[in-house]
Amino acid sequence: MDSSEDPKNDMNICKENSQSSVTILLHGFSASSHLILLLVLSIIWACKRRTMPTFDSSKRMLKNSRLFYYWPTLISCMGLCFSDLLLCVFNYLSGYRYGWSDLKFVAELDFTFRTLTWFIISAYLFIQFSHSSEHRFPILLRIWWAFYFLMSCSYLAIHLGLYWKHLSLLFLQWVSDGISVTFGLFLCYVGLFEKGREDEDFNILEPLMKISSSRNNGNNRQSSSVDGETVTPYANANLLSIFTFSWMGSLLALGYRKTLNLEDVPQLAICDSAKVVFARFRNKFESNGDNLGSSGQVNTLKLVKALILSSWKEIIWTALFSIVSTLASNVGPFFIDPFVQYLSSPHQQIYKGYMLVFIFFLSMLIKCLSNRHLFFQLRMMGIRVRASLFALIYKKSLRLSSQIKQVHTSGENVNLMSVDVERIAFFSWYLHDIWRVPTQVALALLNLYRSLGLASLVAFVVTMILMLANIPLGKLQEKFQGELMDSKDRRMKVTSEALRNMRILKLQGWEMKFLAKIIGLRNFETRWLKKLLYTSAMSTFVYMSAPMFVSMVTFGFCVLMRVPLDSGKILTAIATFEMLQGPIYNLPDLISAVIQTKVSLDRISSFLCLSDLDLNIVQKLPKDGAKVAVEIVKGNFSWDFHSPNLTLKDLNIRVYHGMSVAVCGSTGSGKSSLLSCILGEVHKVSGAIRLNGTKAYVAQSPWIQSGKIVDNILFGKEMDKERYEMILEACSLKKDLELCAFGDQTIIGDRGINLSGGQKQRIQIARALYHNADIYLLDDPFSAVDAHTGTHLFKECLLRILGSKTVIYVTHQVDFLPSADLILVMRDGRITQAGKYEEILSSGTDFMELVGAHKKALADFNSIKGGAALNNLTNGEEDYNMLCSENSIQDDEEQESKNYKIEKLVESEGQLVQEEMREKGVVSLSIYWKYVTAVYKGALVPLILLAQILFQLLLIGSSYWMVLATPVSKDVRPHFKGSTLIFVYVALTLGSSLCVVIRSILVVTTGYKTATLLFNKMHKCIFHAPLSFFDSTPIGRILNRASIDQSEVDTSIPHQFEELLISIIEFLGTAAVMSQVAWQMLIVFIPMTVTCIWYQQYYISAARELSRLVGVCQAPITQHFTESSLGLTTIRCFDQEERFMNTNLKLVDGFSRPKFHFSGAIEWLCFRMDMLASITYAISLVFLILLPKGVLNPGVMGLTVAYGLGFSLHGVIWDLSSLENKIISIERILQYTYITSELPLLVEENRPSCEWPLQGEIDIINLQVRYAPHLPLVLRGVTCTFPGGMNIGIVGRTGSGKSTLVQTLFRMLEPTSGQIWIDGIDISKIGLHDLRSKLSIIPQDPIMFEGTLRSNLDPLEEYTDEQIWEALDRCQLGDEVRKKEGKLNFRVTENGENWSMGQRQLVCLGRVLLKKSKVLVLDEATASVDTATDYLIQKMLREHFSKSMVITVAHRITSILDVDKVLLLDNAGRVLEFDSPTKLLEIKSSSFAKLVKEYTERYTP
Repeated sequence: MDSSEDPKNDMNICKENSQSSVTILLHGFSASSHLILLLVLSIIWACKRRTMPTFDSSKRMLKNSRLFYYWPTLISCMGLCFSDLLLCVFNYLSGYRYGWSDLKFVAELDFTFRTLTWFIISAYLFIQFSHSSEHRFPILLRIWWAFYFLMSCSYLAIHLGLYWKHLSLLFLQWVSDGISVTFGLFLCYVGLFEKGREDEDFNILEPLMKISSSRNNGNNRQSSSVDGETVTPYANANLLSIFTFSWMGSLLALGYRKTLNLEDVPQLAICDSAKVVFARFRNKFESNGDNLGSSGQVNTLKLVKALILSSWKEIIWTALFSIVSTLASNVGPFFIDPFVQYLSSPHQQIYKGYMLVFIFFLSMLIKCLSNRHLFFQLRMMGIRVRASLFALIYKKSLRLSSQIKQVHTSGENVNLMSVDVERIAFFSWYLHDIWRVPTQVALALLNLYRSLGLASLVAFVVTMILMLANIPLGKLQEKFQGELMDSKDRRMKVTSEALRNMRILKLQGWEMKFLAKIIGLRNFETRWLKKLLYTSAMSTFVYMSAPMFVSMVTFGFCVLMRVPLDSGKILTAIATFEMLQGPIYNLPDLISAVIQTKVSLDRISSFLCLSDLDLNIVQKLPKDGAKVAVEIVKGNFSWDFHSPNLTLKDLNIRVYHGMSVAVCGSTGSGKSSLLSCILGEVHKVSGAIRLNGTKAYVAQSPWIQSGKIVDNILFGKEMDKERYEMILEACSLKKDLELCAFGDQTIIGDRGINLSGGQKQRIQIARALYHNADIYLLDDPFSAVDAHTGTHLFKECLLRILGSKTVIYVTHQVDFLPSADLILVMRDGRITQAGKYEEILSSGTDFMELVGAHKKALADFNSIKGGAALNNLTNGEEDYNMLCSENSIQDDEEQESKNYKIEKLVESEGQLVQEEMREKGVVSLSIYWKYVTAVYKGALVPLILLAQILFQLLLIGSSYWMVLATPVSKDVRPHFKGSTLIFVYVALTLGSSLCVVIRSILVVTTGYKTATLLFNKMHKCIFHAPLSFFDSTPIGRILNRASIDQSEVDTSIPHQFEELLISIIEFLGTAAVMSQVAWQMLIVFIPMTVTCIWYQQYYISAARELSRLVGVCQAPITQHFTESSLGLTTIRCFDQEERFMNTNLKLVDGFSRPKFHFSGAIEWLCFRMDMLASITYAISLVFLILLPKGVLNPGVMGLTVAYGLGFSLHGVIWDLSSLENKIISIERILQYTYITSELPLLVEENRPSCEWPLQGEIDIINLQVRYAPHLPLVLRGVTCTFPGGMNIGIVGRTGSGKSTLVQTLFRMLEPTSGQIWIDGIDISKIGLHDLRSKLSIIPQDPIMFEGTLRSNLDPLEEYTDEQIWEALDRCQLGDEVRKKEGKLNFRVTENGENWSMGQRQLVCLGRVLLKKSKVLVLDEATASVDTATDYLIQKMLREHFSKSMVITVAHRITSILDVDKVLLLDNAGRVLEFDSPTKLLEIKSSSFAKLVKEYTERYTP
């Protein structure tokens, strides 16, 4: 007996000596470290000059506006000093009472040096910071704080290891460890994360941001604001508020009381604003030798390096959180076996049980804190990455060369902004998984090895097999995802094009053809979607079954190798297997995320490498009084620098200041390219361009921003009321604005959709005039306006306001040429003639052709009966009568204007373009019901529910079986044979796996079928919507639903429903397992559940609206990007790149604000859920240790502990909240399934005959039309008859309703009252398709679709090549097309950008020549072609449509002089005159006669 006890005593003595040695070593190291720090600090501070750095007030304000932790840091250091002093005193008293040992002496030394060190640090902080503007702690202190925290954590880990080796430790050591780790964590946070960032950001912030602070009444506390708006409370939150996310409380409370709007959401902190984030990123990017303005130098590695360097501190901080979270997650499984042993042993001391409970609770608490802040910081990192890349791509797009723009479409660039940036930002979630996954596997296997020995190697092998099995699934998912994205890109490109050109599609009756094309592309996309979803279902099966398969094989190996199994080991293994579930599932996701992010980074890098506009093309001369304004010497230019064919050749031009230069020539001769080369937009092959002065540009195709009219005119300049009013008058815009309900505050729709072509052009001209530039470049500015307005613009704008300016204007109107100081005649990219009008009139053939065509048109008109009357008018013999007539007309207009104003006040209730509608309040249960019952009326839902319930029951049953069938300890005999044990376990495991497969397949099937149904329903409703819907709805809103929301419905929402179902049933299962051990747990569960539900209800009100705001604020970024790409030439000409860049950054901030606070709201809720779960779990463990021994099987109680590790209502609440946020996509899609539809396309009982219309006679009876119920009438009581087979001309001032009448004829607008009859049929009674397919139109805006020339001429594929060539020859395009590569298959780029405006108009003419309708409408169809081409087209139309009704809306008088009848509309949209041109000219006071006189008078040969 004695001999057996001696070794035990020796062993205990050895252990105590070992413990004493380790503890002495730790205290000695700590004392030495503090002593060294004291010496270093003394040396440094003794040598340091006693100077107080002074900063200006802006820096002090900065200090107050950010998280300046001076006071918390000082308090923390003083707290450490005081606590170490107390420990020193307690240690001294203990040594005095019980005697001094080496351990106590070294500990006393350690505590003494700690006290001194922290006292000196506290003194330094107080002296240095209390009266100074210093805002950065010294690097030595920050390094020490980080080192101290790591040292404290190491000591705690070593002490825990000693304790579990049954070595007793002094209570003072535990207290010291707890205090050191707590304070060290905070100091590490301050030193590593906050201080450095503030100092680094300061130089970026100061020049970029305006900081204002307002002092609250009655105290000295300051609240920061940015641009006058409140900054997020996060910016000034204290440490406790940050740890608990309490800074979100005020916004959540506001959201609980009312529906949040964007103005309720605070601004981001200055350092998180897009401007500062991008500046920081740009500094890192350019420090690598890259300049954002240069091309060809960017690669993926440099882009990644810049992203990492701009966020390296956040990366380190999140890595620290990730390490803590991983370690805390392993504490629970590690201590399950000791806890079971404690419960099964009858003689354990109670304090050990409480100690175990405390460890479990502390580990869950640390895990909660680390996870919450890890996820929040990762979201923050994602927001910053988005902001950086949004700004980077936008800035690059502003510098792209025009050649690249033709190849790289705006649709592809939008994909970079929406898809690729989102992928890269989302990768922040996977950033630490690269090292975290293998670390988790290693820790889990170490845990298993401690419990099961060599069997852990089998678990390792199975885990690796499952991971490797996931890799091919991951590759398949990646392949299917890539194919899905490609097919989605193709669908979105067609969708975007169709929505952009919906007006022409409806006019031509092609909308159903394009809808069928989109649905066909969607069906192709659905094939890849199904493959992706079913592959995801298999991944889910592997994920859910992984713990069961690993446990099945591992336990089987243990039985086979006769490794003893007891309840404690089983439970430790099960808990560890659950932990392995995450890494097994995350590995393929991680691989896929890395690959997708690499692809997106490559795409963005490739975009950044695209060639920029060469800023050296144009040599800008200083304003030194030089006479030359524009000079081109030996200039050769090409749009395509890879093509040997030059666009402009041998240019030699010299334009002096104050000259007026006209550029003319046939269609496609290079006139617009000449202006573009002066702007520096065309690649210079050789020669030189010199420019002296600022420039302004008016494009041929008007570019109007969505927004207010006044903002389009001012275009970034300050309001000068006097000049503004003068320009409105000069551009004939005053009367238009008077007729608008909101004047110049009227919001313009997407691409100026609610303006006429003339109004858009005049706003463009006003914008140019307001900028008061030195050089004006006007590209055919008078083509879109009527003769009256054109003359007015020419006289008031060009001759008066710009009389002293340098003006170069392109025009097809010969009558404006004589006023020019210099005329340039172009043909085939060359200037063939140059000089004054009289000089070149007889010196060449090109100019003679243009003038001759114009003279011939006038000569033809002079031959009309009543020519004498015309001559009389021309000679000005009736000036007095005309003056009277003009006065009477003005009186009528004034009266009408007054009527309009009255109507405006009474009837206008809002803008045409309204803010995007978003639902408010709780998402209706009907939305959920419509979703789950969309397929098979919800018949699959009960099956899904049943499969998940069976899975959970079988899973719990298998755990119970293993616990009850195995002994509590290895000393007890097993209840069943090993083979029986494993056989039953395998059966239960396979059964639960089968349930997982069934559930996953059912969810996927339901999901994709529902997505397809909703897609088809929404698109059918959109394509059946009236044109007014597209006028008032920006395309970005529709595209968001067709892309982002549809993607959510395709993949996220089915998965989210599945996750919610799993969470609810798993929570109920865990609660049942925990409650059956002690029914008293229900007393805790019920209030905890009620509290969680209350928290969720409190949180969801604000979170729901924040999520909706994220969706609403995302569209403007894309819209602004697309809009800027279309108007890039104008933006660059006016030097507005910086302003547009700032607008982009503001929009990004607008998107980031709700995104940031939504992230904070999520973590606010999750933190509270986790805390409640941790407290509940700790209480349940206390119940277990208080139960009398032997009442319950210790294994069953241990099972409660194992299940309780994952117990939390947080999962249910999280998934419920996530689903409610995701279901908003369904809500948004369903909004568009209830759009008011157009009238039926076909009315079977009223279908006209195939030959209708035979004559084309049109009767218009008392027609009244308005664009929207709240807008004024555009046409008022129009009544007239167009006899069949006649040519009718419609004229009137811009905005008089000419195009509106045409739209009403095609029933694009349904009349408020009145009727239109064609050949005796009321068109309102027949189907829209029957009507539109029988009519033809060449619209005011020439539209070409991306594709081939053939597909543009014959989209329905109804005609042969011979017929198409014949039509091309008739419309003067045949020879041009034959020169092009591919001929009919020649590529047409986006918006037809590689065709001139005039050529696009001729292509539209070719379409109607193929169609050969009996009713043809020309809506200013030849406005963009020269007079000669116009004359040939008119002649061709007379020949081929001699027996058809031809309605011509024109601004060129020569286009309508030979019509049978003229309809003249006044400004009020009423018929002013309607008769033959001859009779109207005979009435010398008629408005038409006045119009003709004005037109002919301005032509002075």
